[in-house]
Amino acid sequence: MDFVSVLPLRPINKDSIWVIVDRLTKSAHFLLVGRDYFLQRWEDHLTLIEFVYNNSFQASIQMVPYEALYGRKCITPFVLDRIKKKSYVALKRKDIEYSVGDQVCLKVSPWRKVLSFCRKGKLSPSFIGLYQIIKRVAPVAYQLELPTEVDRIHDVFHVSMLRCYRSDPSHIVPIKEIEIQPNLSFEEEPVKILQRDVKVLRRKQIPLVKVLWRNHGVEEVTWESEDSFRQE
Repeated sequence: MDFVSVLPLRPINKDSIWVIVDRLTKSAHFLLVGRDYFLQRWEDHLTLIEFVYNNSFQASIQMVPYEALYGRKCITPFVLDRIKKKSYVALKRKDIEYSVGDQVCLKVSPWRKVLSFCRKGKLSPSFIGLYQIIKRVAPVAYQLELPTEVDRIHDVFHVSMLRCYRSDPSHIVPIKEIEIQPNLSFEEEPVKILQRDVKVLRRKQIPLVKVLWRNHGVEEVTWESEDSFRQE
C-alpha cells in the first residue's frame, strides 16, 4: 500500500492516489482520495480494515488468517445466504438407498443410427429386469444377481441406473426380447412402414416414413427420415 500525494487539486477536493497492491496476485487498486482522508474519523474504518486483512489469502500460510486462527471459514452474509439456499434444496433431495434382497430394474439405453424427425424419440423400454441386489459395494454402488444371458456385463452398477421395483407382473420386460450389448444398449429393429409423408421446408422437401418397431405397440410408432432409414 502506498500513496501518491501532492497532485493538482481536483474540483472534488481530491489531490492524492491511494495505491493498494495484492501481494499474492499483484493486482492493484487505484483510489482517488484527499490528503485529509481518514484524519477526522479514521478509527471508524479500523473494523473494516481488520476484516479485510484477516480474510485475505496469505501465501506464507496458504490460507486466510481467520481460518488459521479459528479452524473454520468466516461466516459472512453472502455465505449465510448460500447456506440458506442449500438447506432449502436439501429439503427436497433424498439419497437413494437400497437393501440387500431388494428387487430393482436396470436402466438401458436404446440405440439406432436412424435419425428422428418431428419427435424427440419414442417410448422405448428404459428398464429391464427384475434383478436382486446381493451386495452393497459402496454408498452409491450395488452388485446385482444377473442371469447368464447378460454375463458379459459387469454386475456392479451406480444407484442412478437402478429403479426400485414394486410388484406388478405386467411390468417385467424379458431379457430374451431384446439383445443387450455389453454397454447396456440395444439395437431397435423396424417391423414395417405404416405411412409416408413429406415435410416441406423453405427450399427442400424431406420424405418421412412412419415406422413400427419390434417390441413396441402401434401407439409408439415414430416418424423417421426415409433417406436415412433406407441407408440402414
